[in-house]
Amino acid sequence: MPQLIHLNGPAAVGKSTVARMYTDHHPGVLNLDIDQVVSLIGGRRENFPAILGAARALAVGMAETHLRGGYDVVMPQLVTNVEQASRFSAAASRAGGEYREIVLLADKQRIVERFTGRWHPIDALFDHAEGERQVVKIHDDLTTYLNHRPDSVVIPTDGHSPADTYAAVVSSLCRTGPQPS
Repeated sequence: MPQLIHLNGPAAVGKSTVARMYTDHHPGVLNLDIDQVVSLIGGRRENFPAILGAARALAVGMAETHLRGGYDVVMPQLVTNVEQASRFSAAASRAGGEYREIVLLADKQRIVERFTGRWHPIDALFDHAEGERQVVKIHDDLTTYLNHRPDSVVIPTDGHSPADTYAAVVSSLCRTGPQPS
């Protein structure tokens, strides 16, 4: 059964890196990086929330199409809203696939440090100080969200290399049924 592997987590935690590693080792898997879809839509600076919504809608359709073809999809995308996660899960179900949510998580201060030490196209939408405030808020929102997602697998990334995190993701995918956090 094809899987929609949702790599959730705050900015700068390693979602995109792990997704690239996953597709490098699994032929046919679509790396559906919604941040990249956002970058393809004009007006993202002026109206980011609307553009993100449009990009997520496109991603749902893309994921469903790829899953119907019998292929897995790995999707690095921060989600802190249960309703949005349900849209991704429903797309997997409609396509005869399985939705697996894996949350990469690090200490809040570590996330702020990583955020300030990297550059990503989405980061250009915020000034530095606003970006740090958003990262802290996102971390708090994600922690609250996880209280409503008991089947999500949480993988701590503090002190772990991208290769170690990737190995933990692959290991979690080898297990069936609900996963403890």
